[in-house]
Amino acid sequence: MTAYSRRILVWTPRALGIAFAIFLSLFALDVFSEGYGFARTLFALMMHLIPTAIVLAVLALAWRWEWIGAVVFGSAGLLYAKMAWRHPSWILTISGPLFVLAALFLVSWLKRAGRGGTS
Repeated sequence: MTAYSRRILVWTPRALGIAFAIFLSLFALDVFSEGYGFARTLFALMMHLIPTAIVLAVLALAWRWEWIGAVVFGSAGLLYAKMAWRHPSWILTISGPLFVLAALFLVSWLKRAGRGGTS
């Protein structure tokens, strides 16, 4: 494995994790159309941003320990798919990126640990 491919393997899941957090935070913008006052809008915004905060917290842990990202993002994808089973498009939109992140963190962890086959 070249130094360039190693860098790509390390940085891709991290960059996509940040992009996914930004994507999730876009769903919080609907609170501004509800017509609440300032305090209720702020409270609703904070409630809508809880999933983003969780993704960022997991990403912070996975930044150092890739296996945590693989396990937690994969589990979150399964949990969301189970909760939203009546809405296949939602599952694809939310669980799909979570499964991709889990796979990328898993590959990164296996390569870094020397378990990824040929190096």
